[in-house]
Amino acid sequence: MWETVIGLEVHVELSTKSKIFCSCSTAFGGEPNTQCCPVCMGMPGTLPVFNKQVLEYAAKAAIALHCEISRTTVFDRKNYFYPDLPKAYQISQLYSPIGRNGYMEIEVEGETKRIGIHEMHMEEDAGKLIHSEFDNETYPDYNRCGVPLIEIVAEPDFRSAKEVVAYLEKLKSMCEYLGISDCKMQEGSMRADVNLSVRKKGDAAFGVRTETKNVNSFRAIEHAIEFETARQIDILESGGTVKQETRHWNEDRRTGVAMRSKENAQDYRYFPDPDLPPVVLSEEYIERLTSSLPELSEVRRARFTQEYALSDYAAGRLTASKALADLFENTVKLCNEPKETANWLIECLPKALDDAGVAFEDADISFETFAEFIGAIRSKTINKNVGMKVLAAMVKEGSSFDLKGYIEKNGMAMIDDTDMIRAAVKKVLAENQKSVEEYRAGKTKVLGFLIGQVMRSLGGKANPASVNAVMAEELNG
Repeated sequence: MWETVIGLEVHVELSTKSKIFCSCSTAFGGEPNTQCCPVCMGMPGTLPVFNKQVLEYAAKAAIALHCEISRTTVFDRKNYFYPDLPKAYQISQLYSPIGRNGYMEIEVEGETKRIGIHEMHMEEDAGKLIHSEFDNETYPDYNRCGVPLIEIVAEPDFRSAKEVVAYLEKLKSMCEYLGISDCKMQEGSMRADVNLSVRKKGDAAFGVRTETKNVNSFRAIEHAIEFETARQIDILESGGTVKQETRHWNEDRRTGVAMRSKENAQDYRYFPDPDLPPVVLSEEYIERLTSSLPELSEVRRARFTQEYALSDYAAGRLTASKALADLFENTVKLCNEPKETANWLIECLPKALDDAGVAFEDADISFETFAEFIGAIRSKTINKNVGMKVLAAMVKEGSSFDLKGYIEKNGMAMIDDTDMIRAAVKKVLAENQKSVEEYRAGKTKVLGFLIGQVMRSLGGKANPASVNAVMAEELNG
């Protein structure tokens, strides 16, 4: 029986306006090679100047991860050449990273597990390569060179893809709550290197590991782990030897390929950067940052269960994302309907976003409008069926959405006229005598069909409670 052993190196781009060692913009999506300068490209004669906002963000993350904070932290040069690194070295940290020996607790299938954090360090990002779809050419874009990163190196404490995803989701949530990164994986703001080996259960020694680089979605990470685990087991069971190597994951093809043999630290010839002095963190500085940390997800989750009488499940779903928790809390302040608001945010909003092809962090939903929407549901201005259509329009139109005008324009107000509903019920019963006979013979499942026919005949706008009541009266005499 085989056991999978996984360690993670997670790169998080920090949300500073300028780069780590120069004043170039960090904005995503600029035209290639328009947000770089001699400093971030490492031209001869240039000198880096450390961005103090990077230090604050990194220190906050290290504190939140329960790390031992280095009172003196030093930058080192990591020497290597790739086409996306024009100066042939990366300014990083090896000998004195900002944080060491931390941990994060995750919950998987009702069990709590502590994941050790080996270290957390600051560094600059490299550029990226754009591979042409039309010819056999690759073009470097150096805009990302010098964007500030923290790299969080976890111990090899993971034993499954579920544990890895739970850790990454919580890490993403932590960074969002701290306000240090947007963690948009689709933009590369958060990406993971997966170090994986397999061994026979009960063995103490680790197997030979491979590193799958820069996987940037939770689904892709799950697929990459499953593929690499199966690949290594197949090699070992066939009498082969796993090679220590760096691999690339292609999510479209669901396959991994070898890129190069895996380097060790000595291959990078680290040495202290001669242009950057050591950074000394005072006790006062660390205490100030510690006391300024915001309410993180675990604390907010506990508060939501007490203050709003939500289930632990609902509170957990809402507080996993700071933006979602903020939308919930601001909405409830206006409408005072915590459970109704929670139900719509947890059960219905994800479907509306999926149908629109919009990520939640990109949705422009006004909490004032959402509170008005919850009020319309509770006051029975619209029913749930219509509410789903209204919610879809709200997601599509964003903060400019006019709820009242949309309901009036599309004739969506709920029908609660008993005479109108009774007439529709009688018509449906008359047209479906066989179903009526089956119901009266004890086949009560047909009731859902009959009610559905009534709702359809009234354009989905009837009050479901009234339809049920009238239907019961008519069927039961």
